[in-house]
Amino acid sequence: MYAPALDDEITSLTRYIDQQLDAIRAAAYGLTEEQARATPCRSELSIGGLLKHTLHGMRGALGRLRGEAAAHDTSEAGVADYLAQFRLAEDETTVEVLAAWDAARANLLAALADADPGAEVLAPAEPWHGRFEPQPIHLRFYLLHQVEEFARHAGHADIIREQLDGVAVPALVLTVEGAPANPFFTPYEPAPGTIGA
Repeated sequence: MYAPALDDEITSLTRYIDQQLDAIRAAAYGLTEEQARATPCRSELSIGGLLKHTLHGMRGALGRLRGEAAAHDTSEAGVADYLAQFRLAEDETTVEVLAAWDAARANLLAALADADPGAEVLAPAEPWHGRFEPQPIHLRFYLLHQVEEFARHAGHADIIREQLDGVAVPALVLTVEGAPANPFFTPYEPAPGTIGA
């Protein structure tokens, strides 16, 4: 949890992004593989699928921070590949995705720490939003967009987890962080053999 602090801008942005990543990752804590694949809401979203999608998102953000051009494949195959990011394939497990996810997270956070929010960069075209040419932006615009994107998926993860077993993700985050019980919070106890237990 990002506690109030007198941090500089890039530290604040990095820590807010990391706070959202904490929530997404904690959503899998104590689930079985079957639960991680479950889609209890009206959409096709699952905890495992959100982890896989945010893994792609972190890798894409890292590429952008390294100055690599982001190409969006709007062909039928490209759209299918994008949509597949939201589902675990039959040969993938949540634990395997989490291992890659943790590595990508560490790389992204290291790159964020060195980023200059005031740097001028190009935002790639986004034809789905009617923007067909790259546009100049300050990196700050992109970093705030990353906070927004990861926060949106943290919210998805919280709703899905509550539908699965009634456990709220903020309680899982506090549990993973080792917070002691208090009148507002009781640590979660995962069943043996579940993810992260």
